Amino acid sequence: MPTFSRNPLNEAGYSKLFRRYPALFGVPFVLVIVGASYGMQQFTQTRYDLHAQKVTALNKEQELGLTQNRKKFDIREEYFKLSSAAAQEWEPKRIQRPAGLPEWGVPPPEPPADTKKSQ
Repeated sequence: MPTFSRNPLNEAGYSKLFRRYPALFGVPFVLVIVGASYGMQQFTQTRYDLHAQKVTALNKEQELGLTQNRKKFDIREEYFKLSSAAAQEWEPKRIQRPAGLPEWGVPPPEPPADTKKSQ
């Protein structure tokens, strides 16, 4: 079986050029990567500056010193407060029962008579 030649029939011009001088592809690629790094430095610095301003800015509560005397919030304590308040205001009320229904609900059905016992 014949072997294929190393040179293809229709090779693009830039392909031949890159194979002959690899720096023509590598150097611009590295320059774009390094340039983008320096370009992104401005955006990154702006981000950190804005974050620093947000952290150092005082809101109204901190200015007035209201956070120092504030009681710590405890969800269990609030739950017990609300449950005790609800228990104090609760009052049982009876409603009218439907006609024909005994006071303690529906009576249980009578057990079937066992015919074997009685004989």
